[in-house]
Formats: sequence, structure tokens, C-alpha cells
Amino acid sequence: MWKNATDEEMRELAQIVRARYVKPNACTYMLMRIINYTNVCVAQCDYCAFYTLPGGEGGYVLTQEQVFAKIDELIALGGDLVGFNGGFNPALALEYYCDLFAAVRARYGDKMEFYALTIAEFMYLADHAKLDYATTAQRFKDAGVRWITGGGSEILTEDFRRRHSKFKYTVAQYFEAQRAIVEAGLSTSATMVIGFDETIEERIEHLERTRQFQDEVGGLGSFLCWTFKPYFTPLGDQLGGIEISTSEYLRHLALSRIYLDNVPRIRTSVLTQNERALEGLLYGADDFDLPIEDEVTQKAGATISLQFDKILAFARSLGYVPTYRSVALARTAPVPAS
Repeated sequence: MWKNATDEEMRELAQIVRARYVKPNACTYMLMRIINYTNVCVAQCDYCAFYTLPGGEGGYVLTQEQVFAKIDELIALGGDLVGFNGGFNPALALEYYCDLFAAVRARYGDKMEFYALTIAEFMYLADHAKLDYATTAQRFKDAGVRWITGGGSEILTEDFRRRHSKFKYTVAQYFEAQRAIVEAGLSTSATMVIGFDETIEERIEHLERTRQFQDEVGGLGSFLCWTFKPYFTPLGDQLGGIEISTSEYLRHLALSRIYLDNVPRIRTSVLTQNERALEGLLYGADDFDLPIEDEVTQKAGATISLQFDKILAFARSLGYVPTYRSVALARTAPVPAS
């Protein structure tokens, strides 16, 4: 049915679901930074322009002091959310991460919040340390971690992973790890990336698996979808370096809001869609980031604007009232509209 729906019909349905969680003209945003603590990775995904193999030119691992400097810069700009993202670096033991996150929590307390890694990295670390997912989740929790994001999902079908990330983990393992994270009392989220060579059926399978997980396990506070940046990537070269259109992204955002009516918050991606991401508010989204850095997507062609006032003004021009979502609210669901 939805395949034959017009964009206007999709928007209307998405707004109906959106209204269950937020008032019609309300939206929230955060000012954040993704800190890429290392660019060394053995996953070899063909859609990545960021990584270098062990021993490769330009490989790095950030020190705690370098991480602190990046966090301090974010706080000076008024932000209070940091995401950590790197790769599958075989030279880094679990202790590197636990020591880093414990140091961040000790230094900043509740002044800022951070998500520690993506689920994909979490699985690699558990495997590397020869620990099960439950034990690994508890190790991170003991180190002061409160949140492990749903990153590393891309498209959650086994066929997609075989085509493009054969050294990553299976879809079944992904959800097994996410279940362990939730059961450990940590917060998590759902993510998705579109615009590779995935089929519509694969996109639907991803949404269906996400919906089933939320029904069965819960714990997904939000869903964020962004678009594949193909530049300087092996897969992008095969596809001719062409991105999907913003209109296709917005339509998928509406479908996500409709399909995932059991997930409270739908987020639109300023990082990959820039100012036009705010049009996603018309298609069911209610939240967005204002990022100041993410090397992974920047290496693949994403551009970041620090003209935050201009971006927020565009949201207002669409009829929305953007409210800053502070650390105190970072892990809470939206308040249902009265």
C-alpha cells in the first residue's frame, strides 16, 4: 500500500504517528561531536573511506589527553554529547576502552554525556577479549558507560553483509549483542543507513527486524537514519559516486516513522543531509544533531556547517520550535503530547 502512496499521503501518516509523542510544532536537537579514537580497522567494509589497515600509513590512536581536548572544545561551543567511534583495531585491548571511558566519566561526571562505541565495535571487543556479550556490557557499565549506540547496523540483512562487510558480524549476532546491552541496563538506539545498493525489500526487512526487537526486548529510545556518502569509497566507485536524493531520504524517513510506531523518537540527519535534513520534521522526525565533527562521514564526502543559528532558523521557517535536548534529557523519551 505504501509503495503507491503519494509523498503527501506519507507525510500525513507520519505526522499522525509523530503526534503520539510530541506536539505538532515541537522538535529537539543536540550539539555534539563524534570522536574517532582510532582509524585502524580490519573490517574492510567496502562502503568506508575512513579506515586504514594495521601498519598502514596514517594510522592513529588518540590519547586520553587528545580526547579531553576534543571534549573541552565541544563544551566551549555549548555542546554536551560525545559519540565514540573508531573501528576494529586488533592492537587495542578492552582495557584501553574501559580506562578511557572511566577517565571521561571521572573528569566530566554528568556535565556531558557520551555513547561508548557502536554495537559493531562492542561485538568485536567482546570477541577479541574472549568474553560473552553480557560480561562485556557489564565491564563497560562498571567503567561509567551508560549508552552504547546502535551504530554499525547499516542494512540489517545477511545478504547485505555478505556483499559489503563480510568481516562484520551477522544480523543475528548484532541483535544478540544489543539484547545483552539492554539487559545490562544500558541505553541503546536503532540506526540505519540507506543509499547503497540495497533493495526496497532489504530496507523493509531492516525496519521489520528493528520493530520486532523493540516489541520483544525494548530499550530503543530512538531511530536515526542517514544516507550513504559514496565518495572515495570502493562501493561508491562502483555506483558512480551518486548519492540518493533528499526526496528519497525524506520518503524513507516518513516510512520509518510510520513503521516504527513503537519507537518514541525519530531523528533526521543533519550530518549527511545538511540544512535540508530539517525538512525531515515534516516527514515525521522530531529530533536532530548539530555535529561539529565526524571523520568517518567527512572522509566520504560529508560537509559540516558550524552556522548553527542558520540551521535552527530553517527549522523555525518550517513552523517548528527547536528546543535544546540537554544531557539531563539525553536518555529520556519525548513527553507525549497532551
